[in-house]
Amino acid sequence: MVTQRAMPAELLSPSEMAEADRLAGNGPALMEAAGRAVARAILARFRPGRVLVLAGPGNNGGDGYVAARHLERAGWDVGVSALAPPRGDAVAAAAAWHGPMRRFDADAIARAGLVVDAVFGAGLTRPLEGELAALLAGIRAPLVAVDVPSGLCGATGAVCGFAPQAALTVTFFRRKPGHLLLPGRALCGELVLAEIGLPASVLQTIRPQSFANEPALWTWPAPDASSHKHSRGHVTILSGAAMTGAALLAARAARRAGAGLVTLACAEPASAALHRQAEPGALVLEAAGMGPLLQAVLADSRRRVVLLGPGMEPDATTRGALAALLAAGRQVVADAGALTACAGQPEALAGAAILTPHAAEFTRIFGPPGLDRLAAARAAAALTGAVVLLKGADSIIAAPDGRVAINHNAPPWLATGGTGDVLAGIAAALLAQGMPAFEAACAAAWWQGAAAQRIGPGLIAEDLPGALAEARLRRTGNPTPSGQPAWEG
Repeated sequence: MVTQRAMPAELLSPSEMAEADRLAGNGPALMEAAGRAVARAILARFRPGRVLVLAGPGNNGGDGYVAARHLERAGWDVGVSALAPPRGDAVAAAAAWHGPMRRFDADAIARAGLVVDAVFGAGLTRPLEGELAALLAGIRAPLVAVDVPSGLCGATGAVCGFAPQAALTVTFFRRKPGHLLLPGRALCGELVLAEIGLPASVLQTIRPQSFANEPALWTWPAPDASSHKHSRGHVTILSGAAMTGAALLAARAARRAGAGLVTLACAEPASAALHRQAEPGALVLEAAGMGPLLQAVLADSRRRVVLLGPGMEPDATTRGALAALLAAGRQVVADAGALTACAGQPEALAGAAILTPHAAEFTRIFGPPGLDRLAAARAAAALTGAVVLLKGADSIIAAPDGRVAINHNAPPWLATGGTGDVLAGIAAALLAQGMPAFEAACAAAWWQGAAAQRIGPGLIAEDLPGALAEARLRRTGNPTPSGQPAWEG
């Protein structure tokens, strides 16, 4: 029986998962449970046919031998192709397999109606290449991956040489970062998380610092009967003169995300455009130049949260405004122009609350993130003391203390101009309402993704603020590529 329920938020790296196995002990029993879970997932989703299990020498291969045995008992035509002799706990699992052994070659693969990839698990560190890569690339039948498709790094989601496309991936106990980070998330196909008897108590020793970004990680701001507009926080958005639309989008999002007051601050003469275009509920603050404007902003101690960057030029004036706000102790959400103004000078961002770079902006400030984007985001957060929200289809939110969350509910139609301004506005509003910076950034990324899902294709940035309320009230969780969260127990 396959049951559908929410997956745990903790993510374990391959080394942490190995530690969980060690702490739990009884490796043969865990291998038996894992292989049985793979077989059950296959039985629930595919019609009986000819199955070929590709077994590696380690524990991943051992899971494959067990799965083969359970599928054969269910009456399926099963064969096993061994890449190499088994070792460790896999020796006993292989010895218990009495069915046919087939050659590990293209002919055996071509005759299979379903292929189980149990060659290498999530801890593979060397590139998968050469003849083995060519054989896996030649698979035309549906492929079921044990833990991860071989060649996929469970820690980073990167491909080590080559990794095949799976229709279904069955993993165990807790997901890994590579199941959510691209391209790993796409290569896994449908993801099933199987319970195999590992006690959750091992997490108290491991103390995981990586999480799937979902509402279990935070508590939403909740106004009560005594709340008023000032108690719900004041967001000030410094607007650039050339692209006032960016600040207007951020302001609309901040208001919809619950900020009690939102002020658009802009130097003359651009403030005239803001007066014409701003919604009635948004305040407009104007002054003759950036210096007087900052003085006016800082004169009101209730303006604790400032969003700096949307539509602003990446120049010395913007950099100076950032320095003044940070020196005054304001909680700064730095976006767009404020980030690029600090290209090659990450120290200029030290003390900000939240940074929201996309990949190009991140590279300008901190250097290329490389294949291990989790490590790069963590390093940037530690360097600046700010929460770093590295935007993308798999946005990464990293805190200075090492916590990191991976957002995986963003649909592709969010890739359109202005959505970054909306995201920054949401984050600023949540920060103004008292959420800690890490939780505010996590909630903002998830909330925008949930709203975008409800809107659907054809989305433009202006649609997002109006969809926030319904998305929060009717949240449905974070779907896997199959469309539903899956847990097999």
